Amino acid sequence: MARPIRNPPNPWATAEVEWLGEPPPARLEVFEERARSVLTANDSPDLALRWSVNPYRGCHHGCSYCYARRSHQYLGFGAGTDFERRIVVKVNAPEALDRELARRDLGGEPVVFSGNTDCYQPLEASYRLTRRCLAVCAARGAAVAVITKSALVRRDVDLLAALAARGLASVCVSIPIADEEVARGLEPWAARPALRFETLRELSCAGIPTAVSLAPQIPALTDHEIPRVLELARAAGATRCFMTLVRLSGEVLPVFEERLREAFPARATRVLGAIREVRGGELNDSRYGQRLRGAGPRWDAIEALFRLHARRLGFAVGEGVTNRPKRPPHARGRQGALFDGSGPASAGE
Repeated sequence: MARPIRNPPNPWATAEVEWLGEPPPARLEVFEERARSVLTANDSPDLALRWSVNPYRGCHHGCSYCYARRSHQYLGFGAGTDFERRIVVKVNAPEALDRELARRDLGGEPVVFSGNTDCYQPLEASYRLTRRCLAVCAARGAAVAVITKSALVRRDVDLLAALAARGLASVCVSIPIADEEVARGLEPWAARPALRFETLRELSCAGIPTAVSLAPQIPALTDHEIPRVLELARAAGATRCFMTLVRLSGEVLPVFEERLREAFPARATRVLGAIREVRGGELNDSRYGQRLRGAGPRWDAIEALFRLHARRLGFAVGEGVTNRPKRPPHARGRQGALFDGSGPASAGE
């Protein structure tokens, strides 16, 4: 059972402050819990990743489009500001993971950090749960695949490089937006895009296989930046890339729309219209892993732009960075193509 912390750790008071940027003004509530299990087995046909660990629930990055917002409601919290201000910390995650790896055969598939919220959000600077989980994986010989928007991952380059030397690690940095103003409007407390490109470069130079995620793409707002993001990521050493379309399911839609209109009032109506165009006239689309080709000329053009520049720059498109065994065809989905090397480049997020 989660218990609230009256004075939560202040990550900006740690040695990792150089990777965290300015502290957000929002009041933070932290709830600690001891989890029975942290290794999640995924059986959804929409996700190709099989195993994941989420040391944190909720995410202080505050990305307005985040699909994980809905899961916060299972805790009795809201999908809006609660998601980014009320964070649950699984304080025993490393110990629980060690027990589970000792008795499970993962079939050579990587443990993904994380399948839901960012494992390197600011509280990680204080709790160090992700780092300790990586050390557990190293000791157990388990492969890992990290996906993050945070520059804090650079703190763990030593562990990740050691795992990569054994063919057991890869890192994907999520950079759907290169424009600093647009990123601040939609991803207010994530690392600045420029810092994420620097992170890619440092990880790549350390011998860690890296990828860039252009997920999610927001038509009429971010798609024109696809060539720029790919060029900067390739220059930083990334060798693989993938892209998804924004998916505004359930309670994510009102959060996204409100913040879009607040940040970009002159562009919001056009952006929402473009999303409807590629989503068959709807903003809230239940289709998850379905192929979007044929949804209209706008999406076809976005996908063609992505593929053209990815190939021009020599990226492996939609392929995993761990080269782990592929999942059975019926279990593969578009969203997880990054991790198993099986899927095409674009998906319904």
